[in-house]
Amino acid sequence: MQWNEKDNTLTKTFEFSSYLDGIDFVNEVANLSEQENHHPDITVGYCKVTISLTTHDAGSLTEKDYKLAKLIDDLNI
Repeated sequence: MQWNEKDNTLTKTFEFSSYLDGIDFVNEVANLSEQENHHPDITVGYCKVTISLTTHDAGSLTEKDYKLAKLIDDLNI
């Protein structure tokens, strides 16, 4: 599944076989976000995690968002 770009936000929903697998993914994204100093909005559901990226300071998408999206995709989930 690809990232969806709408209203200056990149969004993607990831699906997992268990709730705790999704939580593990959230923790990996959180650590990655700290390293990049760029923090997404994260919504956790049962076996699904939705990541939304935007650069709030710029009021739009920036290279930071596309870079973090790629890094998140590169995580081994």
